[in-house]
Amino acid sequence: MLTPDFPLRTERLDLRPFQPSDLADLHAYFADPAVHRYLYSEAPTDLDGSRAVLVRRQERTALRAKGDVIQLAAVDRRTGRLVGDVVLIWTSPEHRQGEIGYLLHPDHRGHGYATEAAAAMLALGFDQLDLHRITGRLDARNTASARVLERLGMRREAHLRENEFVKGEWADEVIYAQLAWEWRARRTAGEPGAPGRVDRTGAPIET
Repeated sequence: MLTPDFPLRTERLDLRPFQPSDLADLHAYFADPAVHRYLYSEAPTDLDGSRAVLVRRQERTALRAKGDVIQLAAVDRRTGRLVGDVVLIWTSPEHRQGEIGYLLHPDHRGHGYATEAAAAMLALGFDQLDLHRITGRLDARNTASARVLERLGMRREAHLRENEFVKGEWADEVIYAQLAWEWRARRTAGEPGAPGRVDRTGAPIET
């Protein structure tokens, strides 16, 4: 079981549980249809739809069993604004496996926030949950998301041709992965995208 000590602090971000006061900021990006282009979900049509999404996110703060999710608000510490969210899924306690994901407000893309937040979730999974392997799955057309995983040092392991029927069309899926020893080797080597020193929660503070 894992119940982190929040917030997880990175160089620029606080990663914390979602709060009711996040509704407006969450709605600002989650209700954007373009954000859902490569997701299974559709954009909510009104504020009530985003409120239901927020309630689900508020409940995702601990990992107790297979399939549990930690989903955190990524907040710019300088401005206090929500820039997106990040997730760690416990996919297999038996095989010590997890999965990461992230979603960013379009206005905050291109600044490395997704890489920074995702690196913190890798640290959470490998250091605190003692995972052996963490994956990232994405639509093959989502090249921006693929670059995030590559900056984290994750390996592209598979390209599954037309394996899912999503929103009326067949879509390819790409799978990236990283092993615990690979992640720790990158940290020791100080490679770009790897976590540097960590604070008391185990989240990376990049130097």
